Amino acid sequence: MDYSKFLDDNFDVKVWVNGAFQSNKEPNVSKDQYATTLVMKLQMFIQEVNNVIEEASQQAIQNLPRVMREIDAVKQEAALLQEQMRMVKQDIEKVEKDTSQSMQMLLKLDAIKSRMTEAAEALREADNWTTLSADVEDVFQSQDIQAITTKLAGMQQSLQMLVDTPDYMERCQHLEKLKNRLEAMLSPQVVAAFNAQSVETAQMYRRMFESIDRLPQLYKYYHKCNKNVLLQSWKDIINSNADQTLVEWLNALYDHLLSAWHSQVKWCSQVFSDPVLVVCHLVSESLTSLEPSIASCMTTFISQRGETLKSLIELKQISERFCKSIEAAVIEPQIKGSVEHCAVVEMLLLTVYAPYRSYLAKYKTLEEVVLSMELNNIKLDHEEVFETVQLLSQSVSKLFNVANQANERCLKLSNGCSYVFLLEALKLYFCSYCREYRRVLVNIREKCKLSVQDGDLEDWSNFQHSLRIIQTCGDLIMHIDEFDSSIIMNIMKSVGHLTTLSPSGDTKLLLRAKASLFLDQRSDIEALEALVTKLHEGDTPTVLTECKEEMCRLSEEVHKFAFDIVFAQLKGHLTNLSNMEIWTSKSAGGALTSDLPTFSLSPQEYITKIGQYMMTLPQHLDPFMLQDNPAVIVALKHGKLPYTDEAEIHEHPADLWLKSIAHGTMHLYCEEILKILELTAHGNKQLLTDIDYLCNVLDDLGLSESESLKNIGQLLKASPEDYHDVAEHMPQRFANAVRSMRKIYA
Repeated sequence: MDYSKFLDDNFDVKVWVNGAFQSNKEPNVSKDQYATTLVMKLQMFIQEVNNVIEEASQQAIQNLPRVMREIDAVKQEAALLQEQMRMVKQDIEKVEKDTSQSMQMLLKLDAIKSRMTEAAEALREADNWTTLSADVEDVFQSQDIQAITTKLAGMQQSLQMLVDTPDYMERCQHLEKLKNRLEAMLSPQVVAAFNAQSVETAQMYRRMFESIDRLPQLYKYYHKCNKNVLLQSWKDIINSNADQTLVEWLNALYDHLLSAWHSQVKWCSQVFSDPVLVVCHLVSESLTSLEPSIASCMTTFISQRGETLKSLIELKQISERFCKSIEAAVIEPQIKGSVEHCAVVEMLLLTVYAPYRSYLAKYKTLEEVVLSMELNNIKLDHEEVFETVQLLSQSVSKLFNVANQANERCLKLSNGCSYVFLLEALKLYFCSYCREYRRVLVNIREKCKLSVQDGDLEDWSNFQHSLRIIQTCGDLIMHIDEFDSSIIMNIMKSVGHLTTLSPSGDTKLLLRAKASLFLDQRSDIEALEALVTKLHEGDTPTVLTECKEEMCRLSEEVHKFAFDIVFAQLKGHLTNLSNMEIWTSKSAGGALTSDLPTFSLSPQEYITKIGQYMMTLPQHLDPFMLQDNPAVIVALKHGKLPYTDEAEIHEHPADLWLKSIAHGTMHLYCEEILKILELTAHGNKQLLTDIDYLCNVLDDLGLSESESLKNIGQLLKASPEDYHDVAEHMPQRFANAVRSMRKIYA
């Protein structure tokens, strides 16, 4: 049995028991027998452990006196050692006190020695400078460039020790003249070495220039030699492809530059310590020195093509492919130190994108022109109202297709850095559309007025048209919300992820570095940073707020227009209500009716037409309201109906429409009643009959009468004797008007 597991810190009884039973290799033995055997073994093992513990305890008790004696001996030795250390410390303090003056003297002597050594070194270097200067002309006469280089390097080293001498500047100027003479001697050979791409010769000259601190001058020779080759290749591309456009020229140029990049980095890595830096400067200088320049070629190309943004995007995608290839080449692991070359690569990218920045500064204007042209192509008006309504409905998808294309243009042309300009252009675009929408709405309103004057008052086609226009407004608001979310997502994906926070809380370099590739003005870069910061901090960010507000106002105007259409017919039935003869008549058809009950009278034609008209409203609202029509609900949410409260928006649209029209009808009915000058007893009963009829219609529609109509009804029903008591609890305006028309006096 393996007892070692009992020593584990994480010993688990259940695991050990299960393992013991699983290791039973005698299948004929029952579990009970096996368990009994295990218990017996464990008891024997426990007894053995007890014996060992008891034996160890006995030995420890026996050895305890000896251990105590040894501990006392150690204490005595520790006390003796402590006393000896105290005496040594006193001796050290005495030595330090006795020798402090000697140590100070030694320090002074050491300082004097160091200064004398420095002075001697300076004298040797001064003497060396004098010696080197004396025979430098002889060395130059020998034309031995190695000897000249060694001589100048020695003079340069000597000069470093003569910084504080009065004639230091004169010596520096003298040395620079000598270096210039050497460089003039070497320049033809250096140029020949670079033109021949001779690695060994170039390495020799690199060591020479490095020893005399003229390595930047060597870079210039390298750049000049290879730049001329690249500039000539650009001229060859244009001359050999004169019948092609800038698109093909740029493709050929960047292919050649990329090939030159790889070959030159490979060659420079054998000569210079930082080949990426050298070749990046070469490509940048070559791009800025092209003749004709890329900027002038772009101007010609765009003037010929006519589509500025489309042409710029086509060219920019070519340039971007080159930039991505360079970036990928710089971060390749086999290029030593590529991680440290971000600055020089950024400088190269700035050069590549330089021709585009002048156009992107005018991006807002360029985008506005394109959007305006596209908006002009969206037809909204037609001679027929039905066709106009159809055009308005179809315009929504066209409107946002154009906006999405503008969004794509911004991403492709500026990688999202021009979103601030795009948002301004979109604001003008959507507001211009809303302005055109209003113009068309005015035309429709005028045509609807003419149709009502020339046709049947019961023609519901205009109301159906207005409901379709409301649905179009809802589509507009839904699309602007969706488009706004899309814009925000693209901003965060293109530039938003580049913002990181510094300890001070400012947006950091990544976004600025990318934005500077496409934006010249610092204010434009700061505006982009502010936009991204706002989106990061906002709980429910939005960038097209003003555009949505404009569309919401448009929805409210359309709802008012639709309400006016349906209410015009009701208003027509109530016209001249106060001048009807029935209010002043004392009988109906020659019969005395003053004593007849109210229910014996029939409602007049004007009120029955109003009732019939209102009863037909649901069937005309059904096609738009009963089906699941989110556009109508959204439009109603942002376009308040007259005579309704904003809190009622959550109700079913059809119910809200009925309530709006009913409240408008009751309001106008009350106002017309209050205009009645005289009301006879018969007229009073007839008016009550008309009011009761309207209330019944409202009840059938699931609506209740307004407080004003209820008050007027109570004032009309009140007897002359009880009138003052009833009027006391009514609005004074209603009470005085009804008292006057009923001729009730105190």
